[in-house]
Amino acid sequence: MTLTIRPAEPERLPDFAGVVDGIDLREPISAQTAAAIGAGMDKFAVLIFHDQHINDEQQLAFSRHFGPLEQANADIRRPEDRRLASEVADISNLNRNNEIMSRDDRRRLFSLGNMLWHSDSSFKPTPAKYSLLHARIIPGKGGNTEFADMRAAYDNLDDETREMCRDLVCMHSQIYSRGTLGFSEWTEDELARNQPVPQRLVRRHPGSGRRSLFLSAHAGEIVGWPMPEARAFLRDLNEHATQRRFVFAQEWRVGDLVMWDNRCMMHRARRYNPGEVRELHRTTVADSAPTLAQAA
Repeated sequence: MTLTIRPAEPERLPDFAGVVDGIDLREPISAQTAAAIGAGMDKFAVLIFHDQHINDEQQLAFSRHFGPLEQANADIRRPEDRRLASEVADISNLNRNNEIMSRDDRRRLFSLGNMLWHSDSSFKPTPAKYSLLHARIIPGKGGNTEFADMRAAYDNLDDETREMCRDLVCMHSQIYSRGTLGFSEWTEDELARNQPVPQRLVRRHPGSGRRSLFLSAHAGEIVGWPMPEARAFLRDLNEHATQRRFVFAQEWRVGDLVMWDNRCMMHRARRYNPGEVRELHRTTVADSAPTLAQAA
């Protein structure tokens, strides 16, 4: 098979979200194939691999071609509650016994933060590079994932706003994102693990050279700004960056694997019937360094 990558929506989004054909992720891939996928990520930022009926071991093997993997420790599940391996994030509404969590389950309420526009692990000192999400069980309706192109959002800022953003540093924490939803009951250990970390607001992508906004629901402060002014400015930026002209919607089907570049886009999950199972497994490739240590 010959690997090819084509735009998912060639007329509307010619350089955002690509569909990959000619690959079976159940089989090992070569360094040459991994490099071709990396080049595709530099161009499209989101890649969709349809009909990939893989297990966690195969997903992990594929993910490791792109760098060291994060530990899946960003949620509030206790170790004894986890269903999956330490490097596989459980993006589901299931408990350890594979039963649907109750609507008021604290773990489920925390996971609703995934429905806010965000960049994975921006709340960690070294945030995420790539995320790879594989669909195992999909509800009958809803539950799509939307992706917003932060490169296009940056390119379409007016000159004054672009200059204002250029050197700003934001503080990111899950405390901010979950606080937006009214989630405020934290243990002392959870608070200690979620202290705000600084991230650049504008990043230059090392592969494409394009600049982008580094926005996220986790961003709750701008260094040196009064809090109300910072929150208002970040809200304006998020409204600009998530206009429909910048957004691609992934309509999941079982076997889809979607890979995205957290350095230059945001994403969010959409609502679905909480009485139906939605199970996806995510592996996450860590970035090379904190954003403040990277070239501006």
